Amino acid sequence: MNGEHEHFAGQEEPWDERTPGVLRLPSGRLVRGRGLRHDLDPSAQTPSYGVYLLGEQPSATPWASRWLRWPDFRLPADREEARSVLTDAWARAAAERVELACAGGRGRTGTALACLAVLDGVPADEAVAYVRTHYDRHAVETPWQKRYVRHFTPPL
Repeated sequence: MNGEHEHFAGQEEPWDERTPGVLRLPSGRLVRGRGLRHDLDPSAQTPSYGVYLLGEQPSATPWASRWLRWPDFRLPADREEARSVLTDAWARAAAERVELACAGGRGRTGTALACLAVLDGVPADEAVAYVRTHYDRHAVETPWQKRYVRHFTPPL
């Protein structure tokens, strides 16, 4: 193998935790949050799967991705779809490099990361604080985003 995309026991090389935006969930899963307004460093690892939280459909990516309609400063347009997409992203993060991103990388991205933290076992009323401590102190920008996380539950 050339070392660039080595796979270990059926998994790809994980995110480098020193990379800006990488969040370690309590289970050890690593996910990257990012703002799409900021160009990706050409030397940075690329995701194998991305979830893009935007009001309008994003540009195509060279990796597998999913668009979740989520207008800026708001909540997901379809809450059931959001629950399904975020649950899938959390599951994929066990073996893939998963990225969640919105335009700025704080409000919608922080909210989605907090939902992943809930899926990972963080109590819903502590998930925003967890993401603010381990990802970005300004994550989850609005009262309704905080409330969304407090009431977020895994799919049945």
